[in-house]
Amino acid sequence: MARGRAGVTRPLRAAVVGVGHLGRFHAEKYAALPEAVLVGVVDSDPERARAVADALGVRVLADHRALVGEVDCASVAVPTRDHAAIAGDLLAAGIDVLVEKPLASTVAEGAALVHAADKAGRILQVGHLERFNPALRAALEVVTRPRFLECHRLATFVDRGTDVDVIHDLMIHDLDVIQSFVSAEVVAIESVGVPILTTSVDIANARLRFADGCIANVTASRVSLKRERKLRIFQPDAYVAIDYDQRSVRICRRIPPRAPGELAEIVVREHDVGEGDPLRDEVQAFLAAVATRSAPMVGGREALRALQLAERIAASLTQDTVPS
Repeated sequence: MARGRAGVTRPLRAAVVGVGHLGRFHAEKYAALPEAVLVGVVDSDPERARAVADALGVRVLADHRALVGEVDCASVAVPTRDHAAIAGDLLAAGIDVLVEKPLASTVAEGAALVHAADKAGRILQVGHLERFNPALRAALEVVTRPRFLECHRLATFVDRGTDVDVIHDLMIHDLDVIQSFVSAEVVAIESVGVPILTTSVDIANARLRFADGCIANVTASRVSLKRERKLRIFQPDAYVAIDYDQRSVRICRRIPPRAPGELAEIVVREHDVGEGDPLRDEVQAFLAAVATRSAPMVGGREALRALQLAERIAASLTQDTVPS
Protein backbone atom coordinates (compact mmCIF):
# COMPACT_ATOMS: atom_id res chain seq x y z
CA MET A 1 0.00 0.00 0.00
CA ALA A 2 1.12 3.57 -0.72
CA ARG A 3 0.19 6.54 1.44
CA GLY A 4 -1.73 9.31 -0.30
CA ARG A 5 -1.82 13.04 0.38
CA ALA A 6 -4.27 12.83 3.28
CA GLY A 7 -2.49 9.83 4.83
CA VAL A 8 -4.96 7.43 3.21
CA THR A 9 -3.39 4.24 1.95
CA ARG A 10 -4.03 3.00 -1.57
CA PRO A 11 -2.89 -0.06 -3.51
CA LEU A 12 0.44 0.34 -5.23
CA ARG A 13 0.20 0.92 -8.98
CA ALA A 14 2.18 -1.80 -10.75
CA ALA A 15 3.11 -2.88 -14.26
CA VAL A 16 5.06 -5.68 -15.91
CA VAL A 17 7.58 -5.14 -18.69
CA GLY A 18 7.95 -8.35 -20.67
CA VAL A 19 5.00 -10.74 -20.46
CA GLY A 20 6.49 -13.89 -21.93
CA HIS A 21 6.45 -17.17 -20.00
CA LEU A 22 7.51 -15.76 -16.61
CA GLY A 23 6.36 -12.16 -17.00
CA ARG A 24 2.79 -13.31 -17.59
CA PHE A 25 2.84 -14.97 -14.18
CA HIS A 26 4.15 -11.75 -12.60
CA ALA A 27 1.21 -9.91 -14.12
CA GLU A 28 -1.25 -12.46 -12.76
CA LYS A 29 0.19 -12.15 -9.24
CA TYR A 30 -0.08 -8.34 -9.23
CA ALA A 31 -3.65 -8.57 -10.52
CA ALA A 32 -4.61 -11.00 -7.73
CA LEU A 33 -2.95 -9.24 -4.77
CA PRO A 34 -4.92 -6.64 -2.79
CA GLU A 35 -1.76 -4.62 -2.13
CA ALA A 36 -1.48 -3.71 -5.82
CA VAL A 37 -3.48 -2.67 -8.83
CA LEU A 38 -2.06 -3.82 -12.15
CA VAL A 39 -2.13 -0.77 -14.40
CA GLY A 40 -0.80 -2.33 -17.58
CA VAL A 41 1.74 -4.44 -19.39
CA VAL A 42 4.51 -3.78 -21.90
CA ASP A 43 5.97 -6.23 -24.40
CA SER A 44 7.91 -6.05 -27.66
CA ASP A 45 5.34 -8.45 -29.14
CA PRO A 46 2.06 -6.47 -29.48
CA GLU A 47 -0.09 -9.60 -29.84
CA ARG A 48 1.35 -11.17 -26.70
CA ALA A 49 0.92 -7.94 -24.76
CA ARG A 50 -2.70 -7.62 -25.91
CA ALA A 51 -3.51 -11.23 -25.01
CA VAL A 52 -2.23 -10.82 -21.43
CA ALA A 53 -3.80 -7.38 -21.04
CA ASP A 54 -7.20 -8.58 -22.24
CA ALA A 55 -7.10 -11.62 -19.95
CA LEU A 56 -6.41 -9.41 -16.93
CA GLY A 57 -8.48 -6.39 -17.96
CA VAL A 58 -5.59 -3.91 -18.07
CA ARG A 59 -3.95 -1.58 -20.58
CA VAL A 60 -1.17 -2.19 -23.07
CA LEU A 61 1.45 0.54 -22.86
CA ALA A 62 3.67 1.44 -25.80
CA ASP A 63 7.02 0.85 -24.07
CA HIS A 64 8.58 1.02 -20.61
CA ARG A 65 9.04 4.79 -20.82
CA ALA A 66 5.25 5.17 -20.93
CA LEU A 67 5.11 3.89 -17.33
CA VAL A 68 6.61 7.10 -15.93
CA GLY A 69 3.98 8.86 -13.85
CA GLU A 70 1.58 5.92 -14.26
CA VAL A 71 3.00 3.39 -11.78
CA ASP A 72 4.82 3.15 -8.45
CA CYS A 73 6.63 -0.09 -9.21
CA ALA A 74 7.22 -2.61 -11.98
CA SER A 75 8.53 -6.08 -12.70
CA VAL A 76 11.07 -6.37 -15.51
CA ALA A 77 10.97 -9.84 -17.11
CA VAL A 78 12.64 -9.16 -20.45
CA PRO A 79 15.69 -11.00 -21.85
CA THR A 80 18.77 -10.51 -19.68
CA ARG A 81 20.52 -8.38 -22.29
CA ASP A 82 17.81 -5.70 -21.81
CA HIS A 83 17.78 -5.63 -18.00
CA ALA A 84 20.31 -2.83 -17.62
CA ALA A 85 18.66 -0.43 -20.07
CA ILE A 86 15.03 -0.96 -19.05
CA ALA A 87 15.48 -1.32 -15.29
CA GLY A 88 17.94 1.58 -15.34
CA ASP A 89 15.43 3.86 -17.08
CA LEU A 90 12.68 2.94 -14.61
CA LEU A 91 14.86 3.47 -11.54
CA ALA A 92 16.05 6.84 -12.82
CA ALA A 93 12.40 7.83 -13.36
CA GLY A 94 11.56 7.08 -9.72
CA ILE A 95 9.95 3.66 -10.21
CA ASP A 96 10.80 0.77 -7.86
CA VAL A 97 11.87 -2.34 -9.76
CA LEU A 98 11.70 -6.11 -9.37
CA VAL A 99 13.99 -7.43 -12.10
CA GLU A 100 14.23 -11.10 -12.96
CA LYS A 101 17.49 -12.95 -12.37
CA PRO A 102 20.24 -12.64 -13.32
CA LEU A 103 20.53 -8.98 -12.34
CA ALA A 104 22.17 -8.10 -15.65
CA SER A 105 24.30 -9.52 -18.48
CA THR A 106 27.59 -8.40 -16.93
CA VAL A 107 28.93 -7.37 -13.56
CA ALA A 108 29.51 -3.85 -14.89
CA GLU A 109 25.85 -3.54 -15.91
CA GLY A 110 24.72 -5.01 -12.60
CA ALA A 111 26.86 -2.55 -10.64
CA ALA A 112 25.38 0.28 -12.70
CA LEU A 113 21.86 -0.83 -11.73
CA VAL A 114 22.78 -0.95 -8.04
CA HIS A 115 24.22 2.56 -8.35
CA ALA A 116 21.12 3.79 -10.20
CA ALA A 117 18.86 2.47 -7.43
CA ASP A 118 20.99 4.10 -4.73
CA LYS A 119 21.14 7.41 -6.58
CA ALA A 120 17.38 7.52 -7.13
CA GLY A 121 16.53 6.17 -3.66
CA ARG A 122 14.54 3.32 -5.21
CA ILE A 123 13.91 -0.30 -4.24
CA LEU A 124 15.74 -2.80 -6.46
CA GLN A 125 14.76 -6.42 -5.85
CA VAL A 126 16.02 -9.33 -7.95
CA GLY A 127 14.00 -12.45 -8.75
CA HIS A 128 16.04 -15.15 -7.07
CA LEU A 129 12.91 -17.21 -6.55
CA GLU A 130 14.40 -20.05 -4.51
CA ARG A 131 14.74 -17.73 -1.51
CA PHE A 132 10.94 -17.91 -1.30
CA ASN A 133 10.72 -21.68 -1.74
CA PRO A 134 9.02 -23.11 1.38
CA ALA A 135 11.50 -26.00 1.47
CA LEU A 136 14.46 -23.63 1.77
CA ARG A 137 12.65 -21.51 4.34
CA ALA A 138 12.04 -24.59 6.49
CA ALA A 139 15.80 -25.21 6.66
CA LEU A 140 16.89 -21.67 7.52
CA GLU A 141 16.80 -22.04 11.30
CA VAL A 142 18.95 -25.19 11.15
CA VAL A 143 21.70 -24.09 8.76
CA THR A 144 24.22 -22.11 10.80
CA ARG A 145 27.75 -23.16 9.77
CA PRO A 146 27.88 -25.14 6.52
CA ARG A 147 31.08 -27.03 5.80
CA PHE A 148 30.02 -28.71 2.54
CA LEU A 149 27.15 -28.02 0.14
CA GLU A 150 26.13 -30.01 -2.92
CA CYS A 151 23.64 -28.66 -5.46
CA HIS A 152 22.07 -30.33 -8.50
CA ARG A 153 19.85 -28.27 -10.78
CA LEU A 154 18.85 -30.20 -13.90
CA ALA A 155 16.23 -29.23 -16.47
CA THR A 156 15.01 -30.38 -19.85
CA PHE A 157 15.80 -28.08 -22.75
CA VAL A 158 13.57 -25.09 -23.52
CA ASP A 159 14.30 -22.13 -25.77
CA ARG A 160 13.86 -19.40 -23.16
CA GLY A 161 16.88 -18.33 -21.15
CA THR A 162 19.37 -19.37 -23.82
CA ASP A 163 20.57 -15.80 -24.32
CA VAL A 164 22.95 -16.61 -21.43
CA ASP A 165 24.92 -19.73 -20.48
CA VAL A 166 23.61 -22.28 -17.97
CA ILE A 167 25.70 -20.70 -15.20
CA HIS A 168 23.79 -17.42 -15.49
CA ASP A 169 20.51 -19.13 -16.40
CA LEU A 170 20.20 -21.91 -13.78
CA MET A 171 23.30 -22.24 -11.61
CA ILE A 172 23.00 -18.65 -10.41
CA HIS A 173 19.96 -19.68 -8.32
CA ASP A 174 22.20 -21.98 -6.28
CA LEU A 175 25.06 -19.50 -6.14
CA ASP A 176 22.71 -16.98 -4.54
CA VAL A 177 21.42 -19.55 -2.02
CA ILE A 178 24.94 -20.72 -1.15
CA GLN A 179 26.15 -17.17 -0.59
CA SER A 180 23.14 -16.47 1.62
CA PHE A 181 24.45 -19.24 3.91
CA VAL A 182 28.21 -18.66 3.53
CA SER A 183 29.45 -15.11 4.02
CA ALA A 184 33.13 -15.90 3.44
CA GLU A 185 34.71 -15.05 0.11
CA VAL A 186 35.36 -17.66 -2.57
CA VAL A 187 39.12 -18.17 -2.76
CA ALA A 188 39.38 -20.98 -5.35
CA ILE A 189 37.25 -22.23 -8.24
CA GLU A 190 37.54 -25.36 -10.38
CA SER A 191 34.95 -25.56 -13.14
CA VAL A 192 34.12 -27.37 -16.35
CA GLY A 193 31.37 -26.77 -18.89
CA VAL A 194 30.09 -28.26 -22.12
CA PRO A 195 27.97 -26.70 -24.90
CA ILE A 196 25.43 -29.24 -26.20
CA LEU A 197 22.51 -27.60 -28.01
CA THR A 198 23.47 -23.92 -27.94
CA THR A 199 26.69 -22.03 -28.64
CA SER A 200 27.20 -21.38 -24.92
CA VAL A 201 27.74 -23.79 -22.03
CA ASP A 202 24.65 -25.95 -21.36
CA ILE A 203 26.09 -28.23 -18.63
CA ALA A 204 28.48 -26.98 -15.97
CA ASN A 205 30.03 -28.06 -12.71
CA ALA A 206 31.92 -25.86 -10.28
CA ARG A 207 33.79 -26.67 -7.09
CA LEU A 208 34.07 -23.62 -4.86
CA ARG A 209 36.36 -23.24 -1.85
CA PHE A 210 35.59 -20.46 0.61
CA ALA A 211 38.00 -18.60 2.87
CA ASP A 212 36.49 -20.27 5.96
CA GLY A 213 37.20 -23.75 4.53
CA CYS A 214 33.66 -24.48 3.34
CA ILE A 215 33.38 -26.34 0.02
CA ALA A 216 30.46 -26.19 -2.43
CA ASN A 217 30.00 -28.50 -5.41
CA VAL A 218 27.44 -27.11 -7.87
CA THR A 219 26.07 -28.79 -11.01
CA ALA A 220 23.64 -27.26 -13.50
CA SER A 221 22.25 -28.63 -16.77
CA ARG A 222 19.54 -27.40 -19.11
CA VAL A 223 19.75 -30.41 -21.45
CA SER A 224 18.85 -33.24 -19.08
CA LEU A 225 16.22 -35.92 -19.60
CA LYS A 226 14.55 -35.14 -16.29
CA ARG A 227 14.07 -32.18 -13.96
CA GLU A 228 15.83 -32.18 -10.60
CA ARG A 229 16.50 -29.44 -8.07
CA LYS A 230 18.21 -30.59 -4.89
CA LEU A 231 20.48 -29.12 -2.24
CA ARG A 232 22.37 -31.00 0.48
CA ILE A 233 24.07 -29.17 3.34
CA PHE A 234 26.54 -30.68 5.81
CA GLN A 235 27.64 -28.98 9.03
CA PRO A 236 29.12 -30.29 12.32
CA ASP A 237 25.78 -30.76 14.06
CA ALA A 238 23.37 -31.37 11.17
CA TYR A 239 22.72 -32.67 7.67
CA VAL A 240 19.95 -31.04 5.61
CA ALA A 241 18.57 -32.42 2.33
CA ILE A 242 16.23 -30.16 0.37
CA ASP A 243 14.19 -31.22 -2.64
CA TYR A 244 12.83 -27.99 -4.13
CA ASP A 245 10.49 -29.73 -6.55
CA GLN A 246 8.97 -32.10 -3.99
CA ARG A 247 8.88 -29.31 -1.38
CA SER A 248 10.43 -31.72 1.09
CA VAL A 249 13.16 -31.32 3.70
CA ARG A 250 15.03 -33.97 5.67
CA ILE A 251 16.90 -32.69 8.72
CA CYS A 252 19.28 -34.96 10.61
CA ARG A 253 20.56 -33.37 13.82
CA ARG A 254 23.35 -34.56 16.10
CA ILE A 255 22.42 -34.59 19.77
CA PRO A 256 25.54 -34.53 22.01
CA PRO A 257 26.11 -37.44 24.42
CA ARG A 258 24.25 -37.07 27.70
CA ALA A 259 27.07 -38.61 29.71
CA PRO A 260 30.77 -39.44 29.28
CA GLY A 261 31.32 -42.60 27.29
CA GLU A 262 27.93 -42.47 25.55
CA LEU A 263 27.59 -41.99 21.78
CA ALA A 264 25.97 -38.98 20.18
CA GLU A 265 22.39 -39.46 18.99
CA ILE A 266 21.03 -38.68 15.53
CA VAL A 267 17.48 -37.34 15.31
CA VAL A 268 15.83 -37.37 11.87
CA ARG A 269 12.87 -35.18 10.94
CA GLU A 270 11.03 -35.23 7.62
CA HIS A 271 9.16 -32.11 6.54
CA ASP A 272 6.59 -31.95 3.76
CA VAL A 273 6.24 -28.20 3.47
CA GLY A 274 3.41 -28.17 0.92
CA GLU A 275 3.11 -26.49 -2.44
CA GLY A 276 3.19 -22.83 -1.51
CA ASP A 277 3.46 -20.11 -4.15
CA PRO A 278 7.03 -18.74 -4.22
CA LEU A 279 6.33 -16.22 -6.99
CA ARG A 280 3.32 -14.79 -5.17
CA ASP A 281 5.44 -14.53 -2.02
CA GLU A 282 8.25 -12.87 -3.96
CA VAL A 283 5.95 -10.27 -5.52
CA GLN A 284 4.22 -9.70 -2.19
CA ALA A 285 7.59 -9.18 -0.47
CA PHE A 286 8.53 -6.68 -3.18
CA LEU A 287 5.31 -4.74 -2.64
CA ALA A 288 5.95 -4.72 1.12
CA ALA A 289 9.48 -3.38 0.58
CA VAL A 290 8.10 -0.65 -1.70
CA ALA A 291 5.37 0.30 0.77
CA THR A 292 7.63 0.38 3.83
CA ARG A 293 10.82 1.52 2.04
CA SER A 294 12.66 -1.41 3.60
CA ALA A 295 15.45 -3.55 2.16
CA PRO A 296 14.18 -6.49 0.07
CA MET A 297 15.24 -10.06 0.85
CA VAL A 298 17.32 -10.20 -2.33
CA GLY A 299 18.42 -6.68 -3.18
CA GLY A 300 20.72 -5.45 -5.88
CA ARG A 301 23.90 -5.99 -3.86
CA GLU A 302 23.07 -9.60 -3.01
CA ALA A 303 22.23 -10.32 -6.65
CA LEU A 304 25.40 -8.56 -7.79
CA ARG A 305 27.45 -10.83 -5.53
CA ALA A 306 25.88 -13.89 -7.17
CA LEU A 307 26.49 -12.40 -10.63
CA GLN A 308 30.13 -11.73 -9.76
CA LEU A 309 30.59 -15.35 -8.73
CA ALA A 310 28.82 -16.60 -11.87
CA GLU A 311 31.15 -14.49 -13.99
CA ARG A 312 34.21 -15.86 -12.15
CA ILE A 313 33.01 -19.44 -12.75
CA ALA A 314 32.37 -18.75 -16.44
CA ALA A 315 35.82 -17.21 -16.80
CA SER A 316 37.46 -20.22 -15.14
CA LEU A 317 35.86 -22.86 -17.38
CA THR A 318 38.21 -25.32 -19.01
CA GLN A 319 39.12 -23.53 -22.23
CA ASP A 320 38.65 -26.44 -24.64
CA THR A 321 34.96 -26.83 -23.69
CA VAL A 322 33.81 -23.74 -25.54
CA PRO A 323 33.33 -24.15 -29.32
CA SER A 324 35.40 -21.97 -31.60
